[in-house]
Amino acid sequence: MSTAQDRGASSPQLMRRANRQALMQHALRGEAFTATDAMAATGLTRATVLGVCADLEEAGLLHEVSGAPTAGAAQRGRPARHFALSEDAAVLLAVDAGQHTLTARAADLRGRELATVRTALDGALDGSDAESGAAAAELRVEAVRALLDQVVERAGAGDRPRLLTVVGVPAPVDADGRSPVGDLSYWPAMNPGFVEALEGTVVVENDANLAVLAERAAADSPHLAALLMGERFGTGLVVDGRLLRGADGGAGEMRFLDDVLGDERGADGVAALARRWTLDALAAGETSPVLGAVPPDRLSAVDVFAAARDGDPLAEAVLERIGERLARIASILASLLGVELVLVAGAIAEAIEPVLIHARSALPRLATPPHPRLEASTLGREVVVRGAIELALARLHADPLDLLAPDV
Repeated sequence: MSTAQDRGASSPQLMRRANRQALMQHALRGEAFTATDAMAATGLTRATVLGVCADLEEAGLLHEVSGAPTAGAAQRGRPARHFALSEDAAVLLAVDAGQHTLTARAADLRGRELATVRTALDGALDGSDAESGAAAAELRVEAVRALLDQVVERAGAGDRPRLLTVVGVPAPVDADGRSPVGDLSYWPAMNPGFVEALEGTVVVENDANLAVLAERAAADSPHLAALLMGERFGTGLVVDGRLLRGADGGAGEMRFLDDVLGDERGADGVAALARRWTLDALAAGETSPVLGAVPPDRLSAVDVFAAARDGDPLAEAVLERIGERLARIASILASLLGVELVLVAGAIAEAIEPVLIHARSALPRLATPPHPRLEASTLGREVVVRGAIELALARLHADPLDLLAPDV
């Protein structure tokens, strides 16, 4: 790491702040450390390191811990002092503000989970009632506020500062955390001004972008796509190790599929497609004793997947059709962006393997090589909140003092 002088500090105040920033970044990267460790990592002198550690201790950001001598080494002189990040100095908060479900997580400054809570939304809050307008938006904000209070209480962190809250929404999001209106009422309904409405520093991001950040943390490729394919379809894209955002946060919006696939269902996810195509087949006269017995207004993707597992021909045909659609989408992403790994993420991931089998077999006849790998995410329905914590940690590591102690 470069020293404060290398960063161009032009005054004693700027130099002190740069030194504190370097020490905090070192503390965030590891566990307990000595002055010698910090000197090697930052290039600062011992006197500077010890002085900065004292300042950060006083600010409640570091604390001294007892350190054992190295195994097998003779202890000479005074034991080295060990310092560590005060992980409970503040709390990080993550929210998956989905259309039908809200999930919130509280984590410490290392991203370790303290508590997670989840609640379902009724129709007045899930964006399905376009007539409710501003009243529904305020109710949605209040629901998120209440959930955040609940998760903080469950985490036992009521007395800690809410350092950063990252909210994932099913809508494109610009650099200021706002969603475009365009000609769609759905986007502003999903993101009703969370940046201004929630306590503390708030970052709002597209939920599929957060999903791909969570996947990138464990993936073996810097070129990947995460597909959130529940009721609606969104894509998070990482190319060359970087998240693609685009103008107004529009990268990954898949509305163009309406034209490419020619059926005006481009934004529909697996759950919506399974239900709709099953009902269309039944209406066209195809038969399924199991699915035909389910009232149309109660039919769900769970029913379709279960019927396919039991060998129902209609259900199997629907899953094959979804698999071919997924293969076409994956081939477009691979051809256009060089994506080599496509992950289906979210709650649907645990059941998606039969669809992926169809998609993998369809790829060779739909597209020329190289074909992307098609896999199910292992992160389940928590992928968005995990991505939100990843983003919060990235912001914290990049500029810890700005968040933790802007006046230090």
